[in-house]
Amino acid sequence: MKQVEFNEIFRNRTKKLALAVIKAVEGLPYSDALGVVRKQVIRSSTSVAANFRAVCRARSERERFAKLCIVVEESDETLFWMEMMTDAGFIQKEDLEPMYREAEEILKVMAAYKKKLQG
Repeated sequence: MKQVEFNEIFRNRTKKLALAVIKAVEGLPYSDALGVVRKQVIRSSTSVAANFRAVCRARSERERFAKLCIVVEESDETLFWMEMMTDAGFIQKEDLEPMYREAEEILKVMAAYKKKLQG
């Protein structure tokens, strides 16, 4: 697969993940604790999408690597906040399962891409 194709696929996948997370948590009832966790999962998932776009537009290999490091970190953080939401009982695990699997896959692919750039 060419780099341009890879970039397009993952620009779309990361954006779709962020939108799915927003839609999954926006209708949950308000509480202070949930508000904090909801804000964090939205922030981290949208950061994955925004920073992957920055990877695609990087002006240098160093900038590309730095932004990719952020994508990896924020992908893992998104998984953490999803786990917090289900473990705290704010949302059923099965309601987040497709998003969780997608975030895991994005994390794996981006971690491998990061390793390739390091190599």
